[in-house]
Amino acid sequence: MPTRIPVIIDCDTGVDDAMALICGLATDRLDIRAITVVAGNQTLDKTSVNTLNLVDFLGYKVKVSKGADKPLNRELITAEHVHGRSGMGGVKLPESSLRFYEKNAVETIAEEALAAEGQLEIIAVGPLTNIALAILAHPFLKKSIKRITLMGGSIDGGNHTPAAEFNVYVDPEAAQVVMNSGIPIVMVGLEVTEKAYLTKEEIQSLSLWHASDETSKTIKALLENMLEICTMFGYQGAVMHDPLALCYVLDESLIKTKAMAIQVETQGEITRGKTVADRYLVTDRKPNVQVGLEIDRLRFVELIKELLNKYIK
Repeated sequence: MPTRIPVIIDCDTGVDDAMALICGLATDRLDIRAITVVAGNQTLDKTSVNTLNLVDFLGYKVKVSKGADKPLNRELITAEHVHGRSGMGGVKLPESSLRFYEKNAVETIAEEALAAEGQLEIIAVGPLTNIALAILAHPFLKKSIKRITLMGGSIDGGNHTPAAEFNVYVDPEAAQVVMNSGIPIVMVGLEVTEKAYLTKEEIQSLSLWHASDETSKTIKALLENMLEICTMFGYQGAVMHDPLALCYVLDESLIKTKAMAIQVETQGEITRGKTVADRYLVTDRKPNVQVGLEIDRLRFVELIKELLNKYIK
């Protein structure tokens, strides 16, 4: 048996974060030490409850730890127009009776990094506030975290503004801290996530599509919600931004990456949150990020199907 990968998933649970968590919990290849939650797609009170409710609904016992309720230096901007008032679109989960972990996200990250003895990986699929706060509070993390795989950024245009992807736009100062931390970073940005979609036909080919248990019905509702929203924005199917970052940790051959020097724009009036890549080597900055450039979409679709079909009762 391959060694399980110790990970923390840091998220702002909206619809595609929920799908990433569903996929992550389905595989025994990940040892999910904790799920840390940040404000982003919705306010922290909603993203944290969504996370706890989902973990409980799926029947798993994982630490869920609350993190930052706003960016480092800015007011919170949410994506309610995409994820709805609850953050979960129209999907309602039973209210969990579980309690949040007693330590906050910063202390949970530090605790698990120490316990994993240099092997901990972080899969970050929301604004990077929790990660930045942990690095600032505990500098030892710069050498104790094996890798951060993040969904965010773009070396071309953005999806929240013409310049910036949403997660980085929400807290560009946090993203800059993380990018310059010295921790190995893989940026799973819009160049690849927008190609990580499931068509309506591919979704309906899932074995669980024909199942009638509550878990399957909930997953179907999430997929239908994603498909509806993404179709409205002109995509060819349900775009799996956050699941792709998680799937890369499971199978690095899904994405071709290139090492680049990345800096985050924190001052620009119209370029806030832009992940600026030195693509043509015009500076003397050393590469600090592996940037995703190409995706094997069909292989990705097969992996998503494999993970989701594990929920068939």
